[in-house]
Amino acid sequence: MAITWLERRGVTLDDIASLVYEVQRKYIPHLTMAACRESVERVLEKREVQNAIFTGIAIDELAEKGLLDEPLYTMLKNDDGLYGIDEILALSIVNIYGSIGFTNFGYLDKVKPGIIGVVNGQKNEKVNTFLDDLVAAVAAAASSRLAHRDRDGLL
Repeated sequence: MAITWLERRGVTLDDIASLVYEVQRKYIPHLTMAACRESVERVLEKREVQNAIFTGIAIDELAEKGLLDEPLYTMLKNDDGLYGIDEILALSIVNIYGSIGFTNFGYLDKVKPGIIGVVNGQKNEKVNTFLDDLVAAVAAAASSRLAHRDRDGLL
């Protein structure tokens, strides 16, 4: 169901797998897109990850429909830089595969490559205050998972 919710907001598994590939290809020379996609799928199987996705997307959609009271509505609609709850929710995903996820997330959140930049750039069309961070968190966790598996000789 989490995949369906992400797709409803314009994010596919392949979009996230591409981010994972970008983050890890320098460190895992034999990395394939199939391995990246499989890692994203494993991350999305985690209940905590699903709950974070459902919560964040639901809040984005409520804000998009104007169904939140002030001042929260304006903070979410404008993706206020001092509103950090979106990052806090995403961090619940990041730590699933260890502290390396924090580094991966920080990079993705700062640079906003691929689909992260796309959804972040839709500010006049949609409210994606939580979505961009959730996508970065899933990609960061999937990247961390691959790093652990590679070190253990499982890739």
